[in-house]
Amino acid sequence: MTDYGQDLLFGTFITPTAQPVHQAVELAVVADRAGLDLATFQDHPYLPKFHDTWTLISYAAARTTRIRLSGNVLSLPLRQPAVLARSHASLDRLTGGRIELGLGAGAFWDGIEAMGARRLTPGQAVTALGEAIEIIRAVWSSEPGPVRVNGEFYQADGVKRGPAPAHDMSIWVGAYKPRMLRLIGRAADGVLPSLSYLEGGPADYAVINQHIDDSAVAAGREPARIRRMLNINGTFSGFGKSFLNGPAEQWAEDLAGVALEHGVSTFILASDDPAAIEEFAGDVAPAVRELVAAERAH
Repeated sequence: MTDYGQDLLFGTFITPTAQPVHQAVELAVVADRAGLDLATFQDHPYLPKFHDTWTLISYAAARTTRIRLSGNVLSLPLRQPAVLARSHASLDRLTGGRIELGLGAGAFWDGIEAMGARRLTPGQAVTALGEAIEIIRAVWSSEPGPVRVNGEFYQADGVKRGPAPAHDMSIWVGAYKPRMLRLIGRAADGVLPSLSYLEGGPADYAVINQHIDDSAVAAGREPARIRRMLNINGTFSGFGKSFLNGPAEQWAEDLAGVALEHGVSTFILASDDPAAIEEFAGDVAPAVRELVAAERAH
């Protein structure tokens, strides 16, 4: 059993398609009313069928009252780190501390390059993300003096600090490969992979944890500081067929197993079905919390 001591969170993963116009925002409202902890938005700025993700997050923040909001994950190559820091801190203050920063090193490089950004190799993308995290944290910091980061891909020479977020904002990174996972161990607050990209299913999380934990310890950090998250998808049905394909009771058992075995503390459901979101919030999330608490109490 793996326990990083993190409270369990449940959320939804929303695709910001432009049609119908308000669908993505309405799904966030459904998630808020249903009691989920997070509403997160996919980000592909190079796709014209998508609304701009940051604009959607801002609009959804005005339509919701308690749920936290984040990109899942924002494409760093198309967003300047210092601007990301200030936009997130500003919206966090306006919402009373409901914004988190989900960040990705970049994928679909043809689209990114077509939008005017530089194409990077995988190694360069990891380096760039590390520099971006350093700048973002420095902008949020209350340390005296301006921000000075002279990186290979990002520079901040004399940027004034602030504003600081309203709460201790997390930086969650979408990652799968060892170099990126080691960066998370050194510098980020959470890892956010998608189940559909784990070839071995939830069992692949053991390798993810090992890279993060080893890197965190080497950097003098507690592995428990780094949240283990997972984007999931599945089907609610009348009887069990396979992993996350069955009734809510089976979903709860499946997810409780992943939480207990691998320490995953955040499950984010990819769905555009309001009924599925409500069932996930009302039936699955409480049952997972109960099962995990009972097992860890033994």
